[in-house]
Amino acid sequence: MTLNIVLVEPQIPQNTGNISRTCAVTGARLHLVRPLGFEVTDKNLKRAGLDYWDKLDITYYDSLADFFEKTAGGKYYYFTTKGRNVYTEISYPDGCYILFGREDAGLPEELLHANPADCVRLPMRPTLRSLNLSNTVAIAAYEILRQWDFPDLEREGRLTKFEWE
Repeated sequence: MTLNIVLVEPQIPQNTGNISRTCAVTGARLHLVRPLGFEVTDKNLKRAGLDYWDKLDITYYDSLADFFEKTAGGKYYYFTTKGRNVYTEISYPDGCYILFGREDAGLPEELLHANPADCVRLPMRPTLRSLNLSNTVAIAAYEILRQWDFPDLEREGRLTKFEWE
C-alpha cells in the first residue's frame, strides 16, 4: 500500500526535515510543491531528516497545477483547520494523497471550497490556531497506516541488552 504525503509550499526547513523522517520510517512517498521557503541543501532540513535522505522517495513539482496535472486521477484529502470532517472519520484508500499547506497560510481556500467533502481536520480547542505542521503530518500518516493495519512496518521492538520473556 502507498501513502503519498504532499507539502504545498512549505516554508520551514525543520518541519520538512521532520516530515521527511516520518516518510522514511513509514515508507510514505513525499511530494514537495514549489516554491519552497528554503533550499533543499539547507543544513536545518538535512539535520531534521537525520541520515534518512537516501531512504526517501521524493518528487518535486513546480506548482500546485503541475502537481495535479502529474497525479491526475488520484484521490486527494486536504488537511486544514478549516475542514468540516474529522480525519479519523475518513476511510483512506491505497495510493491516496494527503495535502498540507504552508505553515503560515495553509492550503488555498479556492481549493478547499471546491472540495468540501475531502477537507479534513484534527480536532482542537477553538481558541488556538493549529498544531505544528510536522506533528499534524505524523498524526495523519499514522491514522491512515493504522487503518491499513501498518503494512510492511515492524510491530515489535527489541531490547539491546536483554531478551523479552
